Amino acid sequence: MALLRELGAADIAHPGGTLVAHLQRVRGQLAVWGARPALQVAGLCHAFYGTDGFPTALLSPDSRAELAEVIGAEAEAIVYLYASCDRKATYPTLADADGAFRNRFTGRLHTPELQLRRDFAELSAANELDLARVDSAFREQWGAELLALFTRFRPLLSRPAWSDCRTVLAAGLR
Repeated sequence: MALLRELGAADIAHPGGTLVAHLQRVRGQLAVWGARPALQVAGLCHAFYGTDGFPTALLSPDSRAELAEVIGAEAEAIVYLYASCDRKATYPTLADADGAFRNRFTGRLHTPELQLRRDFAELSAANELDLARVDSAFREQWGAELLALFTRFRPLLSRPAWSDCRTVLAAGLR
């Protein structure tokens, strides 16, 4: 939390308040779903390098070693994977065992191991559901598309995450 505040996350506007408030809610959602500590920490830090959907970065991807020192190598690997995702290229096949993951920083394709794909899917769900909960216009605009996405990701999601996806995103379809 100190690093987030030091890098200005408390001053960056984000749906539902500030970036730091969003990051705390994502971490909290992952905890409610029973995520292991490294994934919860990744939820708190998932925007450090910016994302395909939120370009504001707190650190450059060149600072990976520094962030790993603070949050641990496992959590940092999840943060980097999340930040590096080229969503348009990756989302359609993420749940496939041999689905290609395109790194938006390098342009390289690779296939992350199953646990990393699960972490990515779970973090994606926690992030998007937070936005859908705090912003009804977001939910109305993107709810159907997100529900379709998480339906594809379902084999990678925990039961509590999938249940929340259906509950939160289907509410915007009524």
